[in-house]
Amino acid sequence: MLELSIAFPIRVQNGGLFISRGVGSHPARRLNSWELVFVERGELKIREEGQLFRVQAGESLLLRPGCQHVGEGQFPGDLKFYWLHFDWLESAVDSALRQTLLSIPQHTSVSHPQYIIALFRQFLSEQENVHRSIALECILLLILQQLSAAGVEESVGDSPGVALAWKAQQSIRTQFHLPISTSTLAKELHCNADYLGRVYRRTFRLTLTESLHRQRVMAAEKLLISDSLSLTEVAARCGFNDSGYFRQIFRKHTGLTPAAWKRRYCKEHINSG
Repeated sequence: MLELSIAFPIRVQNGGLFISRGVGSHPARRLNSWELVFVERGELKIREEGQLFRVQAGESLLLRPGCQHVGEGQFPGDLKFYWLHFDWLESAVDSALRQTLLSIPQHTSVSHPQYIIALFRQFLSEQENVHRSIALECILLLILQQLSAAGVEESVGDSPGVALAWKAQQSIRTQFHLPISTSTLAKELHCNADYLGRVYRRTFRLTLTESLHRQRVMAAEKLLISDSLSLTEVAARCGFNDSGYFRQIFRKHTGLTPAAWKRRYCKEHINSG
C-alpha cells in the first residue's frame, strides 16, 4: 500500500451555488476566511471596504479576510454565482507558494469560464460526500491556478489586437440572440475577419464561434427554467434557428440535453454565500 502525506497551503471551509429569485440583497459581513466568488450569469455588485466591484459572467472576485463586504442594491433576477470559503495556511507555505497566491488578481475575467464552472460543480458534488476528502483542496487549487493564469494574460495583453478582441467579446455578450458571425462582427468592428478570429483566439483561447455558442447556451439555461417556453422558442430567443442544432450545441457545452438540464436544475444544490 502506498501512503502519502500531503501538506496543502489552503484549507477549504465550504462552498455553494447561489441562484437569485430577484429578491433580497447580500448582507454586510466581515469574515475571517477568504471568499472566492465566480459569476456564471448576470452581474454581482458588491463592496469591500467601500470599493465597488461589478462582477459579470465569466469573472471572479476574491474577498479578503478581515474586510467588510456588502452587496450593492437588490439581487438581479438573472444572477447565478458560485462561492467558496477557504483559509490560507501561512505556516504550511514556502515562499514560492506564497508568491503564487499573491499573483491571483482580486477581480479578473477568465478565458475558460466553462472549465471553472465544471470545477465548481465537481467541488459541490465532492462536498456532498459524508467523509471529507482532500479532493476539495485539490479542486480549489485548480481553480486558483486558472485565475492566476488569467491574471498573467491580462497583464501582458495590452495591445490593439487584444482591445479589438474585447470589443468583439462585448458584442457577443449583447448581440448573441441576433444572427451574428465572425464576418458580421468584423464588419461591425471595421477589420479583417481572419485577423479578428486570430486575435480573439489568442486572447480568449476560444474561436469566435465557440464563444458565441457558450453565450447562447448560458442564456438558454436561464430560459429553460420557465415552463411557458417550448424548446423551439428557447432556441429562437438564443439565436438558434434550428432546435436540433440547439440540442447538439447545448449538450456539447453542458453534457446534458436541454430537458435533462431542466430536470437537474430542479434538484440542484442551491444555497446562499
